[in-house]
Amino acid sequence: MSNYDCTKNKFILGDCMDPEYGLPSYPDKFFDLAIVDPPYGIGRDGGSTGKYWKWYEPKQWDHAPTNKNYFFELFRVSKNQIVWGANYFTDFLPPSMGWIFWDKGQDLTMSDGELAFSSYEKALRRARLNRCYIGESGGNIHPTQKPVRLYRWLLENYAQPGDLILDTHVGSASSLIACESMDFNYHGFEIDPDYYAAAKKRMSAGIQKVMF
Repeated sequence: MSNYDCTKNKFILGDCMDPEYGLPSYPDKFFDLAIVDPPYGIGRDGGSTGKYWKWYEPKQWDHAPTNKNYFFELFRVSKNQIVWGANYFTDFLPPSMGWIFWDKGQDLTMSDGELAFSSYEKALRRARLNRCYIGESGGNIHPTQKPVRLYRWLLENYAQPGDLILDTHVGSASSLIACESMDFNYHGFEIDPDYYAAAKKRMSAGIQKVMF
């Protein structure tokens, strides 16, 4: 018997793949939409990427890409999915016309944007959002942090009122702040206790209704 807890809003400190409380414990298609940003396996888990960039303590969580077992559970428990870094996971994802491109709005030494898979049969869309908004609503606390505004754009364009949202790798909690600001219920997981504590603090500082 599953130990699943049906509480609507949950931010869980722990492994999203834990059989007792993680994805394996959930019923099929329980979530309406999963918006996730799992490890890509490219070593972006700490240090600094260049001059004037913030330094983060190396954590070693990005030493290997997310595996097929995770994607099996992700697709089992959710009706629709948006997966950041999907260009690293093409072996595990079905063909889709509905990819998303985040245009960071700057000429950077790094990438000009990031790609996400979506399960929706929609035309490929571009989110134009300058990366300068990353630290909005509580500051920069995570090396792969994305803006709250980006998650709000995703919810505005892909979610329906009343949808229950899943984030398996919460990190900075941008996704949860966006959900709170738009009255979406959610379940989120973060395995690292330091990032979990920082995310909770950021949520407390930035959880007011965000009006952009």
